Amino acid sequence: MWEDAGEAPKRIVPDGCVDLVECGGEVFVAGPDTTAWTWETPPDARASGVRFAPGRARDVLGLGADELRDQRVPLGDLWGREGELLAERVLCGGVSLTDVVTRRRSDGADREISELITRLDSGVPRVSAALGRFATGERQLRRRFTLAVGYGPATYLRVTRFQRAIGLAPTAPDLASLAVSAGYADQAHLSRDCREFAGIQAREFFRAKKCAMSIVDR
Repeated sequence: MWEDAGEAPKRIVPDGCVDLVECGGEVFVAGPDTTAWTWETPPDARASGVRFAPGRARDVLGLGADELRDQRVPLGDLWGREGELLAERVLCGGVSLTDVVTRRRSDGADREISELITRLDSGVPRVSAALGRFATGERQLRRRFTLAVGYGPATYLRVTRFQRAIGLAPTAPDLASLAVSAGYADQAHLSRDCREFAGIQAREFFRAKKCAMSIVDR
């Protein structure tokens, strides 16, 4: 669960997750992103959401995460009349977002995909290093991964490496050290991914991350 009080616009960068969001009189699903977008909570409003771990949104939403990639979809468009009624009940306080998740959740976890996500999150240098020793063939495994996560293993590996860099940024002395610590080949590699995922230069992006962390620590 998360909440946002709308203090300032926020640059949201890809993280492999899907969110169910209540904000500004709407209930919608924010699909997995491949590039940055700006989030700003309306004045005098609060936003709240449920963030699904990578690969788990399909258990609740009932469709492949790849159909939601880079999209914001109202709950009514996703589930029809049932979604419209649930959205109305969430907005009037009759049910919470967690109630919606609990009601719709199925026991559909794909163990092989969960294991592949864990391997990719561990910092392997390439997808091939994570694909070994599965009972399922590689082509089918990649297809199921895309349905569950929203994009293929290669894109997810890049996303999770970039998120690792974000987590390490506050203590990294410089971009070159940060790139090595996060698993990039070099600083130029990190800079390319930052331009694609965040839409700005790495020096500017990670400087802002460090400043935000120093404010929180005060």
